[in-house]
Amino acid sequence: MNADALSASLIQTESDAYGVPGVVRLTMNRPDAFNALSESLLDALQQALNALAGSPARVVVIAGAGRAFCAGHDLKEMRASPSLEYYQALFARCTKLMMTIQRLPQPVIARVHGVATAAGCQLVAMCDLAVASDTARFAVSGVNLGLFCATPSVPLSRNLSRKAALEMLLTGDFIDAAEARQQGLVNRVVPTDSLDAEVARLATSICAKPVEAVSAGKGLFYRQLEMGIEAAYQLAGQTMACNMMDDSALEGVQAFIDKRPPDWNR
Repeated sequence: MNADALSASLIQTESDAYGVPGVVRLTMNRPDAFNALSESLLDALQQALNALAGSPARVVVIAGAGRAFCAGHDLKEMRASPSLEYYQALFARCTKLMMTIQRLPQPVIARVHGVATAAGCQLVAMCDLAVASDTARFAVSGVNLGLFCATPSVPLSRNLSRKAALEMLLTGDFIDAAEARQQGLVNRVVPTDSLDAEVARLATSICAKPVEAVSAGKGLFYRQLEMGIEAAYQLAGQTMACNMMDDSALEGVQAFIDKRPPDWNR
């Protein structure tokens, strides 16, 4: 199997997913391995996201095939190459993937069912939004194997409170979907048979908004988080001023004044 065919088999891409124009669903397809992030799967997901960066897609959904969302890194593959250079390159590759999600102009929604552990939990935390089945479970369980989940700690500490994140990292214990929502790891929790409908509702709501505002807003949101408050306000003010000059904002404000629905297509 050549590289392109392997990539296509590991990531199933569906355009206009859920019947919603502009929504692209990427499904990790290693169900027998609980979608563990092998090198090949990391590369396939990276390629798929790269292709979407300049595309007309409005929302990206990341899902997992089979019984789980993602069980983290492929430990058998990792154990087969015990060298510092290999591990440094592997975690750099994973970091690049996670940062690609944050830098993508489109909002990225994690569709979570089954388990999301270690780097799989990291993937959920790095997605902009997450919708989970009420039977989903989350853990950063590397510490149980003598390996502190250092890279997952980065997005976890930016989603959860410090103490909640550290408890997960230091114990390796699972939390259920309800607690994940309470702690801020996921946005919505629904019964398993309603998962796709809820993802579709969220994606549809985002797709109804002007693409320029959504893209600029996502970029601003993450940049200002890493700044001091004064610099964050300066950047936010400049972003908002530029946004106000955009045709979509001019139409939206005028529609509000006219007491009519905005026509983003005019």
